Amino acid sequence: MNKRMRLVRRGMAIALLLAAGSGFAAEIAGVRLDDAVRVANEDLRLNGAGIRYKAIFKVYVAGLYLAEKKTTVPAVLAAPGAKRVSIVMLRDVSNEEFGRGFMSGITQNSDRNETAKLVAQLQKFGEIFAAIPELKKGDMLTVDWVPGSGTLIHLNGRKISEVLPDASFYNAILRIWLGDKPIDSRLKPALLGAPEDAPGARGSS
Repeated sequence: MNKRMRLVRRGMAIALLLAAGSGFAAEIAGVRLDDAVRVANEDLRLNGAGIRYKAIFKVYVAGLYLAEKKTTVPAVLAAPGAKRVSIVMLRDVSNEEFGRGFMSGITQNSDRNETAKLVAQLQKFGEIFAAIPELKKGDMLTVDWVPGSGTLIHLNGRKISEVLPDASFYNAILRIWLGDKPIDSRLKPALLGAPEDAPGARGSS
């Protein structure tokens, strides 16, 4: 092998290494999701990601970040440390439609006693979405659990919520996608890291 060819191959190897460490783990519907993020001084890894469909329409890409890989709902809900759900919009959605979907997902996957305990935080949650005129294509919403603090929500990197302190409220948010009646049955297994062709990875939304 001549010297030039060795240099070319070395350059290709370096490029591949840089690409592997660039922080991008997946590209879904044209959206690149970071392989790792940092929340509350903790390094989190992408646990799984997928598309939220409404009928035939793609609404957003969602990714779940945890400190360690979890493949079952109880394990995700019980996982210690910081957590993050990242949502990147694939279409424009009004605040009313988006907020209604979130609130419906919470109430459908929480029993009456749980919902009663979360009334104050649910009200604040609704006020957060009421303050956003519209979620536009490309917007990123992050919903973080910060241990010792609570739930924090950012839109395009800007904090849009006060701290919502109850851990059970964050789990109620997670059950929007991971509960027994998830908002999209195709997204649930994707967030748990199942391949698209795995049993249960497809279904009605």
